[in-house]
Amino acid sequence: MEDIIPSREDIFRDVSQPLDHVGRIMAQWAVERPGLDVSPMGVIGRLHRLAARLDEELRPVFAEAGLSDGDFDVLAALRRSGAPYTLTPGELGATTMITSGAVTKRVDRLERSGLVARGRSAADARSRPVTLTPDGVALVDRLVERHVANEARLLAGLDEAERRGLAALLERLGRTLGD
Repeated sequence: MEDIIPSREDIFRDVSQPLDHVGRIMAQWAVERPGLDVSPMGVIGRLHRLAARLDEELRPVFAEAGLSDGDFDVLAALRRSGAPYTLTPGELGATTMITSGAVTKRVDRLERSGLVARGRSAADARSRPVTLTPDGVALVDRLVERHVANEARLLAGLDEAERRGLAALLERLGRTLGD
């Protein structure tokens, strides 16, 4: 444990790669509570900070098209489903991991924008299929290219092996957490 918890000297060391925000927090805890293993903060703290930063970096691509990231998630789920680009609200909720109420609000907004259309269902209005319109398909196809390019830009500091390794570790962590 001693090799993962920075010492007091490490906190104030003069190096070319200074501690990041989370590293400084961990170093402070190492001084204040030397017996406490704060190594989980190194992972969780960084994931939390990076998630917020990634949201900031990803949203502008969607905002320029008048969409929220949630709107794009719905459109992308429909596009990924393949022709005829149709899913029920329940399938959209499961694919995007949002509540049925949120699906309804997003679909309402996207329908008003002409990007999706609702079909008919004899059984229940809540199961009316949602289909991408031709305008919706065209928009998703444009945005997904910009989105993936933006993601690649954000990962440019990692080489391909590092990206694959990080993706594998994150997938494993997700599975252990039930994702």
